[in-house]
Amino acid sequence: MTAGAAVAEPRDPAYSAARAAGQVGEKMDGYLGVIGGGSPALRALVDDLNIKRRAVYSQKAQAQRATVEEYAFTSGCLLIGQTSPGEKYQAPDGSWQTRGGGAPQRDPRCP
Repeated sequence: MTAGAAVAEPRDPAYSAARAAGQVGEKMDGYLGVIGGGSPALRALVDDLNIKRRAVYSQKAQAQRATVEEYAFTSGCLLIGQTSPGEKYQAPDGSWQTRGGGAPQRDPRCP
């Protein structure tokens, strides 16, 4: 199973600013996470983006005869791999990490 192109996020200025500030990061399960408390507006934005991701994952998983969870996990692997230095992501141990110049820590099950 391949996730193909990862879900492209609209670069809403609020989302881009939160990502650059380390308030939002990629999670291993293929969804975005809010790091720390986060404002209600930021949480609403992340929730909206995650709903959109789930809709895409559901459609593509069905086409590939995979579960939504399997497709989302593979997408999470790819999205974490696509983070840029300075961006946040969830490590296999569940902790939030800041991507450095090297490869991010990824789950050993990642393709």
